[in-house]
This record gives sequence, structure tokens and C-alpha cells, in this order.
Amino acid sequence: MRIVVGGGILLLAVAVAIGLSATRKPPDRKPKELLPPLVDVMILVPDQVQFTVASQGTVQPLTQTALSAEVAGSITAMSDQFIAGGVFEKGDVLMRIDPVNYEVTLERAKAALRQRKVEYDGASRLNKQGYRAEAELASAEAALAAAKADLVAAERNLERSIVRAPYKGIVRSRSAQIGDYVAPGTPLGVLFSTDAVEVRLPLPDTELSFVSLPLVGEEPADGGPSVRLEGTFRGRPATWQARIVRTEGIVDERNRMVFAVARVDDPYGLSQADPAMMAQTPLPVGTFVTARIDGVSVDNVVRIPRLLVRNGNQVVFVDEDLKLRFRELTFLRTDTEYAYLDADQLVEQRVLTTRLDAPLNGTLVRTAIPEETMSDSTTALDGGAEAGTR
Repeated sequence: MRIVVGGGILLLAVAVAIGLSATRKPPDRKPKELLPPLVDVMILVPDQVQFTVASQGTVQPLTQTALSAEVAGSITAMSDQFIAGGVFEKGDVLMRIDPVNYEVTLERAKAALRQRKVEYDGASRLNKQGYRAEAELASAEAALAAAKADLVAAERNLERSIVRAPYKGIVRSRSAQIGDYVAPGTPLGVLFSTDAVEVRLPLPDTELSFVSLPLVGEEPADGGPSVRLEGTFRGRPATWQARIVRTEGIVDERNRMVFAVARVDDPYGLSQADPAMMAQTPLPVGTFVTARIDGVSVDNVVRIPRLLVRNGNQVVFVDEDLKLRFRELTFLRTDTEYAYLDADQLVEQRVLTTRLDAPLNGTLVRTAIPEETMSDSTTALDGGAEAGTR
């Protein structure tokens, strides 16, 4: 009996609970709010920009000479410095050609000159006494002049048997050995001066408006635009300072490039009296270098990272109503890092930096910067743009 009563009470309690839950009013459901995507922006500020123009080239000597024999004979002596890489001073003896034949010729020329001098003096005295005609005197005078010329030629040929360095420099290559027989014009080697080296820097026509290059035949103002050369020396990065000294004035027909020439004085540090200057990194001939040429400065320019430029000339901005605006721009110039724009083209100053999936023109967004801060920045930007254009 007690079991029956307990079971009835339990069933009654379950029924009451079910009834209460059936009659309870469900809670009000709040609709889920869809917020615009949160994005980051970059505020563009006009400024003065100094452009740099990039190029590259190989270091070449300013002066290079293909040394040749001027007289014939066997090479009897050669300087220890006349070898590839050898350093020499102006006037140093590089080699000697057998001088015997030229010494003999010189002695003969001296003897002939003495003989012609005696003959001329005798003809002159007889002519004054009326025993010789003017023609005979003129013939003796011509023979004397020829003897003098022969003496000069003999002296020069003897001098040419000694091959001297025409300037201070380095031997690039040697093509003759001791004992070789050479004739006039036989190549002996190649030398180059260490006073200066040059680098031919190719520039496309589109870059010429961003660097102040001297015109053909014009002396560059202030020594020419400054150039920073970068390369390697003994496996380590190195830099050198140079100046643009001229342009070649010819457009390469193959690639439509114009060549500017940069010069570095004393590239090997051999002419510096200051030991500290001599410790600077040498710039050997044949080194491949990249160049950054200091260009012109332009006011009222904004820089936009290249990563934010779409389809070559399109940039996504955020307007005052926090909507995306796609703008097609005309850039002054682009490089590997930035696209440069005249600030007068700007309608908005906030550029979208967040990558969105398939963004559309007019899409509403939120920014990580409070609107009050962005408004203040825009006001300051407007003032900066006006200052840049004044």
C-alpha cells in the first residue's frame, strides 16, 4: 500500500513539472548583430621626397693602354713589376729591347753630322770668296739638315728601345717574354691608370626626369650627382662614393638605355698621403656594383607601399563614411618598395592595409583607430597638404 501511494505522488510531481514547463513563456531572442569587418588603415601624409635612381655596372679604368713595341729587336730585360697585377710609377722602365743596332746607328748619325757640318762650312767660305755657286751651298745646307734629322731619329730609336710606363698604374696583362723578338707594333701588354675608374650606368628614359644629369659636353654642377656604389670585396659587402661626371649622349639601340658615367678617384688608395685614407676599401677594376644615384627632390608627394597597389594603379581607400573606395591613380614613379603620388590627386587620405576576401566598392567597414582620432589626423593632413603646395 505504501509503495502504491509513493508511486502516485511521484507521478503527480512529474505531471506538475511538465505542465509548468509547457505553460512557461520562452525567453525573448535577441537578433544577432552583424558588424562590419574591422580593418587597419594607413593615413597618407604629403612630404618632400628625394628620389634615388637605381642602376648597375662594371668598374672600368678611366685610362687603359695597349702597350706596343716601337722598334725591332730582342727583349733583353724586363721589370719584375711587368706582370699581371704589377704596380708601377710613371717613367718606370718596364722592359729593354736590344739597343746595339740603335747605338751603332746613333754613332753613325753623329759622324755623318760632323762630316756634313765640315762640308757646309767649307762651301760657305768658298761661296763668300766667289769660288762656289749658290746651288752648291744650298746642297751642302740641305745635307746638313738631313744629317741633323737622322741624328734625332737615331736618338729617338735608341730611347724607344727602353719601354717606360706612361703613367702610374697597374699591369692588366703581359703578352711578351724575355728573349722574344718584336717588331714595331708588336703587342707587349695592357696597362691601366690607377688615378680613377669609371662605371657606365644604364638608365631608362623614364628615370631621367628624376635625376639631374649633365648634358653632353656640359660640366656637371657641384661635381655632379652623388652615387653610392655597393658590391663585395674579399667576400664582404662594401660601399664606395662616386660622382656622375658625364652622360654619353647616345641611346642604345638594343635596349633604349642612356648611359651615365660615374667616376671614383684613386680607387686603389695608392695616391693618398693620409694612412687613414689608404685604409679605405679598394675598388678593383672589373668589380660588379649596384648604384643608387641621388635624384631630385619633389614637394607634396605621398608614398604608398607597393603591396597596397592592385592591378598596377588601383588603391583601396576608406572614406569619411567608413566605406571602401577603389581609386585608379596616376603615379609619379614606382620602385621596388613604394609608389609615389602627387598629393593633389587624393580624394581620401586613408588607405586600406588589411587584406579582405573579395572587397567591394562601397563596403562598410570599421577601423581600429577611433573616429575622433582619424578626424583629427585628417584635419592635420589637410593642413600638411596645403603647406606642401604653398
